[in-house]
Amino acid sequence: MSLKEIEAEIKKLDLKDRATLAKWIVESLDELSEAEVEALWAEEAERRLDELEQGLVTEIPDREVLRRARAAIS
Repeated sequence: MSLKEIEAEIKKLDLKDRATLAKWIVESLDELSEAEVEALWAEEAERRLDELEQGLVTEIPDREVLRRARAAIS
């Protein structure tokens, strides 16, 4: 079954069943092995590097990131 087919079936569910399914999916993410988590982080790092190299995003210096984070929680 393709992802599109699964999406179509999910849309047929009532709100309560979709919420239950969503909760199960989110909780299932905590069941990943360490190797799976590492692979996902590696994919994310590659994606971010590609975006940076293509000029789709710009770097933000660490001091600026920390300044913004501190301002957001103050």
